[in-house]
Amino acid sequence: MTPAIRVAEAAGIKIGVYHYEHDPSNRQFGLEAAESLGVPVDCVFKTLVIDLGSPSESRCAIAVIPVSQTLNLKAVAPVLGYKTATMTDPAKAERVTGYIRGGISPLGTRTALDTVIDLSASKLESLYCSGGRRGLNICIELQDLVELTGAKTAAIAR
Repeated sequence: MTPAIRVAEAAGIKIGVYHYEHDPSNRQFGLEAAESLGVPVDCVFKTLVIDLGSPSESRCAIAVIPVSQTLNLKAVAPVLGYKTATMTDPAKAERVTGYIRGGISPLGTRTALDTVIDLSASKLESLYCSGGRRGLNICIELQDLVELTGAKTAAIAR
């Protein structure tokens, strides 16, 4: 049981929990998940930790986008009220979220973080994202993920 799963269960939100064998040499975590679970790659979303603002006054946030796409940093910053955004150093992302790289979930992070989910998720009945550990994904409805994270939705992927 991970913090992500506990958050959903505590809120009474139904999620699907899917385990698969993670290959430690594979660094394409989301693509590996889609293939292992046998679901379209556009249904699997990755959780990226970003820094907003200047280096001296930065704060972290989460961007959730399809694994087949890349984050548009110029698009995500204004959604959260900032001019700039950069990718967070992996060690800092792990420290802030409490999860390891490749297993970072938008749910149950150590620190509550502003979250933006790519608008493409609104075309799906549900989406898959990390359940808080490599080799573990959850399936959740977009509205439930928004409710649990307080997320905004916007076109942030390309």
